[in-house]
Amino acid sequence: MSAEAEPDFSRYVRQMRYAPIGEAGQQRLQDSRVLICGCGALGSVVANTLARAGVGHLRIVDRDFVDLSNLQRQVLYDEADVEALRPKAIAAAAKLRAINSGICIEPIVADIDSSNILELCRDIDLILDGTDNFETRFLINDAAAQLGLPWVFGGCVGAEGQVLAILPGGPPCLRCLMPEPPPADSLPTCDSAGVIASIVQIVASMQACEAIKLLVGDLASLSRELVLVDLWKNSTRRIRLDQLRNGAGCPTCRREEFPWLAGTRTSQTAVLCGRNAVQISAAGIDRTDGKISLETLAERLNGVGTVTRTPYLLRLAVGEYLLTIFPDGRAIIGGTEDPVVARTLYARYAGG
Repeated sequence: MSAEAEPDFSRYVRQMRYAPIGEAGQQRLQDSRVLICGCGALGSVVANTLARAGVGHLRIVDRDFVDLSNLQRQVLYDEADVEALRPKAIAAAAKLRAINSGICIEPIVADIDSSNILELCRDIDLILDGTDNFETRFLINDAAAQLGLPWVFGGCVGAEGQVLAILPGGPPCLRCLMPEPPPADSLPTCDSAGVIASIVQIVASMQACEAIKLLVGDLASLSRELVLVDLWKNSTRRIRLDQLRNGAGCPTCRREEFPWLAGTRTSQTAVLCGRNAVQISAAGIDRTDGKISLETLAERLNGVGTVTRTPYLLRLAVGEYLLTIFPDGRAIIGGTEDPVVARTLYARYAGG
């Protein structure tokens, strides 16, 4: 949307008739800027909902590309995106611009880490969690606490989900709820337990509604509890968190300690949920120039395996493995969940 264009609120007439929003609330939505961290299952539903609601600026950050298995629950993508190897952020932006040309969609293909999250939060009013791992969520929690930003946590697996709106300064932040991320092998994942689209829709819709309450300024209507939903068993639980603060104070929101933001708690590899793949972050790759020439790499790998190159990535299929390499040096190694194997393959074929 051009800076000179006046927003057309006629499309939001039904929404504005809802008294807690009204025309004043709609203007606040139009003036708002939201960061969506991850645009997979939760993130795509949240982005779709907020774009249709008229949030004026959506910054969508995602590290991955569209895979066929995503289409079961990730609402912004289709088979053409899979065929074209489109990064999720790029594919999502194209769909959202077709849905609402009156707002600004800013897609960023990147892994969210300690080196870029503060810049990603620049000029942002609210952060929404669309990630699939607790390491990134703890990083978001650190950044939100340091910058004084609200954020909305969400997660789901199987038919169960959870949602929590977190305000700067309390009530409890994510680290009050769990002082440390749970061990990677201690929780079910989409890969081990599966996930149904219905719970994604419910959790993301709850996240989006909490976001809208925050953006229109109706803080009194925010849920102050952790909401747990088991859709298969038709059950909902609410857990009060105001008693969870430990005696000495939460390290994040009381003592202002931000180890994930400082990078001291960040790993260089991540097993991707449900993908039989490992991501190697750009921070974990020893490169002096910071960029990879996909054209040069494609020429070097010609004959090694099947090479496919798009403006956004290079893909190498070799044996049972599938390497997807991005210009920033980041890579997703498919066909293994072993970080050691993934780094070996990266070093062998991409020279990292």
